[in-house]
Amino acid sequence: MPDRETMPSAPAPEVSARAAALPQEALRIASGYAFSGPALHLGALLWEGQCLPDAQIRVPLAMLNRHGLVAGATGTGKTKTLQLVAEQLSAQGVPVFLADIKGDLSGIAAPGRPDARVEGRAGDVNQRWTATGFPAEYYALGGIGQGIPVRATVTGFGPVLLAKVLRLNRTQEQSLALIFHYADSKGLDLVDLKDLRAVVTFLTSDEGRQELKTIGGLSAATAGVILRSLTAFEAQGTSGFFGEPEFDTAELLRAAEDGRGVVSVLELSAVQDRPQLFSTFLMWLLADLFHDLPEAGDVDKPRLVFFLDEAHLLFDDASDAFLESITQTVRLIRSKGVGVFFVTQSPKDVPADVLAQLGNRIQHASRAFTPDDAKALNATVKTFPKSAYDLEEVLTNLGTGEAVVTVLSEKGAPTPVAATRLRAPESLMGPVGQKALGRAVEESPLYERYARAVDRESAYERLAGGLEGGRGAKGPDEMRDAVVGSGVFKSLARAVGTQIGREITRSLFGTARRPGRRRRR
Repeated sequence: MPDRETMPSAPAPEVSARAAALPQEALRIASGYAFSGPALHLGALLWEGQCLPDAQIRVPLAMLNRHGLVAGATGTGKTKTLQLVAEQLSAQGVPVFLADIKGDLSGIAAPGRPDARVEGRAGDVNQRWTATGFPAEYYALGGIGQGIPVRATVTGFGPVLLAKVLRLNRTQEQSLALIFHYADSKGLDLVDLKDLRAVVTFLTSDEGRQELKTIGGLSAATAGVILRSLTAFEAQGTSGFFGEPEFDTAELLRAAEDGRGVVSVLELSAVQDRPQLFSTFLMWLLADLFHDLPEAGDVDKPRLVFFLDEAHLLFDDASDAFLESITQTVRLIRSKGVGVFFVTQSPKDVPADVLAQLGNRIQHASRAFTPDDAKALNATVKTFPKSAYDLEEVLTNLGTGEAVVTVLSEKGAPTPVAATRLRAPESLMGPVGQKALGRAVEESPLYERYARAVDRESAYERLAGGLEGGRGAKGPDEMRDAVVGSGVFKSLARAVGTQIGREITRSLFGTARRPGRRRRR
């Protein structure tokens, strides 16, 4: 059952009578967190080296679609903060998405284990701690690792995101977009990577070069570079991430039978050595939600809160088009009731245009061991409102599970900066066992829907004419032989040249949905 402390309660716009005895500056800070509506409890105020349990630090539930940042050095407690916030959102009926890169978050479905540290922390912050598990679903990219497989079709993933994982430059990214436009307009379904490779191979063949001329700005040389990049990408074992059944992101919006929000945990520990790929896949999930969700306006509570862990990976080597798409998606998705939290080591990892939209901030300890660290610390301090604290000193002396907090009040104004000792999560702080995880995955009602990959007829089969042996082609020359050598190739090429396909509407990130696709709500 939901924690009584996180459920909507009677209005409490003023701090408690006991809190009135706080030091004047501490009382001023605490008063900034005395909200009248439903709120999540983060912890208790730290002031002059003391934890003040009567000065509770909270964040209004309605403000969690105004986005946020959870930052701090490695080992300072960011993962436990995600768990703490996710638990309370679930208890309030809000679905949550968590990217679990280290495998530490699977325990959210199991009750926590009381021990001296948990009991001590609960006593420090005036928390009535109760061991509680929360409804969870476990996913895995392409089925690598334990989880319900999450796949995207190449068409749905789109050219902007695919260009990032292929590490294409700006010119090549623009050329890839032209290839997608060509396939869209000709009705050539790009389900998996071999479909895209077949289309590029066709366009660079003697028979396809006339079609290439109709795509303005796409040279045969650039198409060849894209083809080689695709081949190298497939050689890294990435084919399983693309295909059907494509994951329906409406699954992330589910509630359990008891009304609590489902926590969707994407297990990434098995693919953490492919950061460029998994970070971009996280953005695909968010972009797909943006593409499909209707406008919601101001909401009493978010439809979904989405945590993007290792957020700096999104921005590394990102093109201008990619950065612009992230900025616009974050700006606009708020009106669809979705809150996005970026989780990273330093605010400087996030571009200024994105950082400016993150109204809720939980900053764990920073380190200042080198001149670069000191510079980053100074930059972090400057991102906070004017404060009663010496933030440079506070941020370097915070303990594990402590953070500097400022959030948006119910009126949308920043709250006073508050050094905070955070509450302890009530679910298991660590992974569940492999057997328990595997059982939870296989018993999920979603497992049968997504477990088995489907390879239907798409662009590759159409261009190759179903030629036996073509599926095993690995390199550009072999693929060209398979496609161009097909007995039906010439007639099909003529048909492709004259076909009026189903044009696909694409969103900011170039993600796509064909008209009429059934969406689950």
